[in-house]
Amino acid sequence: MGKSLLVAYGLWALGGPLGLHHLYLGRDSHALLWMLTLGGFGAAWLCDFWHLPAWVAAANGAAVPTKRTGTVPAFSPLRLAGQVAVGMYFGLVAALGLPWVPALLAQPLAVGLGVLLVSWVGDQMTEVPSTLAAAFLTSLLLQGRVLALLPVSAAASAAAQRHRRYKPCGMPRPGLPTRLYHLGLACLAFTTPLACRGLCGAAGVAGTLLSLPRAALEILLLPLRASWRLAELLGFSSASPARDSGASFKRSSWSQRQKWAYEVLSLPPGSATEDVHRSYRELAKLWHPDHNRHRAEEAQRRFIELQEAYRELAAPRRAAG
Repeated sequence: MGKSLLVAYGLWALGGPLGLHHLYLGRDSHALLWMLTLGGFGAAWLCDFWHLPAWVAAANGAAVPTKRTGTVPAFSPLRLAGQVAVGMYFGLVAALGLPWVPALLAQPLAVGLGVLLVSWVGDQMTEVPSTLAAAFLTSLLLQGRVLALLPVSAAASAAAQRHRRYKPCGMPRPGLPTRLYHLGLACLAFTTPLACRGLCGAAGVAGTLLSLPRAALEILLLPLRASWRLAELLGFSSASPARDSGASFKRSSWSQRQKWAYEVLSLPPGSATEDVHRSYRELAKLWHPDHNRHRAEEAQRRFIELQEAYRELAAPRRAAG
């Protein structure tokens, strides 16, 4: 069934950046390139307007065959520029969408595939191993840096140009479902890493947006909290003075000095005042220097400690009483 020029122009106008007119004319490599670059970054899609008549004629088999001189196509600066640009574009996409993949693997592979895609547009093709080898070797020499995208793409493009040749004539073309299946897989492989990266970024943005109301509430309550804190410092808070006094005494009663005093008097911390007096009287009689002349030095030291411990515990309680 012949191809219609009117249909080709309609598809060019409605879905040209997605390569629908190339898909209609059986130019699958060109269609995939347009899908992944949105019509060759927009400018190349506009140029298709003047080439459509010749492409429709070629699809219908009515075009005059181009005279080929040998098996090597003529050098095309435009194709070389396209190879370098698309190679860099693919490398940048790999760096953004596959940050967990080592750069020495993702960068040259992506650049090489971009160069190969441009190399296989139209009636030309090139050697895949040579192009990928040039990309990997250059990336290895430059240690996979992002700034190496240009030299890596240029090296791969030079290798592709060096081994360019015409596609064999009379190659069987698969059916439309098979062609759409292959194009879908290629588009999925290209867009999935970017989609995952976009979802991760969207999740981070959503978390930030959800935390904004709480942050705004904290800011609104800040003057109130500052006023409450100032009132506490000035003594105008609603807390009970008796309760604060009791809590203060409880905290102070557990100081290191008083813990030592309880240990000297052989009492548990927090003992009653009567227990403090009783223990002091008993231990004072026991360690009085007059009763311990055979160990006067030790008795003198222990007796002084008992007096200090008693003053430490008894004096604050007398003041509180």
